[in-house]
Amino acid sequence: MPDSTPAKGLDCDLLVFDLDGTLIDSQQDLSNSVNATLAYLQRPALHDKRIAEFIGDGAAMLVRRALEATGDASDSVMAEALPFFLDYYRSHNLDFTFAYPGVIAELQRIQQVAPTLPMAILTNKPFRPSRIICDGLGLSPFFFQNYGGDSFPQKKPDPFGMNALIREATAMLGRQVIAERTVLIGDSHVDVETARNAGALCLGCSYGLAPERLREARPDHIVDSPTEWISGLRTLLL
Repeated sequence: MPDSTPAKGLDCDLLVFDLDGTLIDSQQDLSNSVNATLAYLQRPALHDKRIAEFIGDGAAMLVRRALEATGDASDSVMAEALPFFLDYYRSHNLDFTFAYPGVIAELQRIQQVAPTLPMAILTNKPFRPSRIICDGLGLSPFFFQNYGGDSFPQKKPDPFGMNALIREATAMLGRQVIAERTVLIGDSHVDVETARNAGALCLGCSYGLAPERLREARPDHIVDSPTEWISGLRTLLL
């Protein structure tokens, strides 16, 4: 159920959201793109649940893991497979992808509860499809920045992107944003590790792509629905 407690501010400096498995369910489009790539290479298709296990470390790792699961994953095969995957996904990234139920309403409520709290996206998905998807699903207006896996030299779990967002939020607010008062909201062990590496907190989302691995990574708190973000943040920030 949505958080119905009286509106009051959230005691943090910055909220950073993962994308796939946190804000959006993109599994079907990613699975279709992987299997289209495998078909192009004349390889057998993989089950959607198997492909879901490969998501979270960026497009190149997704493709490499699919290749490893079906045969040769040499650099020469990757050089053929990855461009095909990216081109196919670029044309099909909004076929079946949708924002999880409750995401838009909870983001609106966060803005009502904490109107000056900056929010950003940090994903390992390439930034172009990330921004196209967020524009198409009406998510972009909520966030001051949307960084992808190719926005920086290092992807999550490296803290480079988190540190960049903290610096940007500091400049935007005109006061120091502190890592210990920053929360990364995500569905994977990668997000937990990213938050820890940056000295931030992690609110885990069990409704995402890999709930078992998320729980094993031990985020600071876990919620089972986007409608629990605010109540989860209040518990986490006590």
